[in-house]
Amino acid sequence: MAERSLTLMAVHAHPDDEATSTGGVLARYAAEGVTTVLVTCTDGRCGDGPGGVKPGDPGHDPAAVVAMRQTELEASCAALKVTHLETLGYGDSGMMGWPNNDQPGSFWSTPVAEAADRLAELIRRYRPDVIVTYDENGFYGHPDHIQAHRITMAAVAQTDVAAKVYWTTVPRRAFEDFGRIMKELGVEWADPDPSSPEPALGLPDEEITTWVDTKSYGDQKFDALAAHASQTENIFFLQLGRERFTELMGVETFVRVRDTTDAPVPEDDLFAGLR
Repeated sequence: MAERSLTLMAVHAHPDDEATSTGGVLARYAAEGVTTVLVTCTDGRCGDGPGGVKPGDPGHDPAAVVAMRQTELEASCAALKVTHLETLGYGDSGMMGWPNNDQPGSFWSTPVAEAADRLAELIRRYRPDVIVTYDENGFYGHPDHIQAHRITMAAVAQTDVAAKVYWTTVPRRAFEDFGRIMKELGVEWADPDPSSPEPALGLPDEEITTWVDTKSYGDQKFDALAAHASQTENIFFLQLGRERFTELMGVETFVRVRDTTDAPVPEDDLFAGLR
């Protein structure tokens, strides 16, 4: 019998989220023979429509946006060589406080246990060695990201399959570099407000457990993000150009929150201790 390959599962909220924070690891590990599974929880209906039309504006057709974003998601997965794409199909909840939060079928209004049961079925089917999702704040407070975190951690507890679980993050100092470069490019960039009651984005270097070099896969990550061409605000990093994009976004960082391997940290491989 052939030996089972290692498996990585990334749980994301919307079409395009997979490219930004995990595009590099999805491409790298696929190239290394790892089975990669992307779970996208929502249909992206609160994204921009053709021509950049916003939700709620005349001409924004949620059903058409859903279809368009599914096509873009499939193209992104092709660029990253994702082995399996699974879509849970919940309604995009929009930003915190939007009316969509409470609409029937929205991800945010779905009971955590109900969605976690569906994800647990996928975990049992694919038996991932490593699972990646967001932190408790969904990285930046988006309700669907928070919900993806909640259902993932509930499903992990239910199944006890994954040897390692990670939350995506960014070194806090990287925001200074991004801000400086975006301003050089003429892109509006709001510097972090130290007096804000909202949790600061990212983490200090010493709190980051895992630094994965994905520079060799920068073109694939760039292409995956470019596949989501309808969402111009979400793909602004493409304005950097391929070379600078890879330079700035060629290391993906994580916090390890579950481990059965005793692999020492900091580590440079999500599969450290498993191979």
